[in-house]
Amino acid sequence: MNFKDKLILAAALGGGLGRIPLAPGTFGTLAAIPFIFVFERLAQGWATLGVVTLMVVSIWICDSAEAMIGSKDPGCIVLDEVAGYTVAMAGMPVTLSTLVAGFFIFRFFDIVKPVPVRNFERRFAGGPGIVLDDIVAGLLSAVVLRMLF
Repeated sequence: MNFKDKLILAAALGGGLGRIPLAPGTFGTLAAIPFIFVFERLAQGWATLGVVTLMVVSIWICDSAEAMIGSKDPGCIVLDEVAGYTVAMAGMPVTLSTLVAGFFIFRFFDIVKPVPVRNFERRFAGGPGIVLDDIVAGLLSAVVLRMLF
């Protein structure tokens, strides 16, 4: 495996959080917190560009990692959770209460997969299928967060 492939897998697996045997997606979601803090401190336009870039790059990385791992949407890939939780928190003030509420709301939508989330997961294959359902879960979470805060 070359260096580029190692970097892709490291990113897709959330720096190793995806290898945690119990609830890797839940632990992998925590890897979004540095992105959330960085994007909160940027001007709105730059933050939006950062979130969109994270989403697009996540699709490419997850697609590549899925091919390397050789199975469909493997649970060890957690970069999709990073992108989804970042979307959920985009534009929110970052406080302990918003981070915790956003985390649990996002995990709820990501695990339960209500119809819009499930539709994206089923409709797309590869990287788009891995990431887009989490983006939709993040958007639903953002709506709920804004109603609460």
